[in-house]
Amino acid sequence: MNRVSTLNPPISIVRTIIFISTLVLLVFYIFQVNILSKETYLIKSYEKKLSQLSRENETLKINFSKASSLSNIGNYLQSQNFEKVSQVKYIYILEGSVAASR
Repeated sequence: MNRVSTLNPPISIVRTIIFISTLVLLVFYIFQVNILSKETYLIKSYEKKLSQLSRENETLKINFSKASSLSNIGNYLQSQNFEKVSQVKYIYILEGSVAASR
């Protein structure tokens, strides 16, 4: 008697399954590499932008410190016709007035 065992599938089915699995894994690998290269490009782009913004920030800090230096403020005050105070006079509020604090 010739019995056919169902536990051992034919070799062609095993080869087909292995081939299809290999193709699926290869396509999955290609997609992963593509995504990885896009993310690497974005990271480098963001790092360049960050370094450019850092340089601009340093330039702005330097310009701000130059603009707000004491000599520039003094020149600005002189150009606005401000005068130096020679004597300070205070206003004293009497006890019985409405604006007196307790």
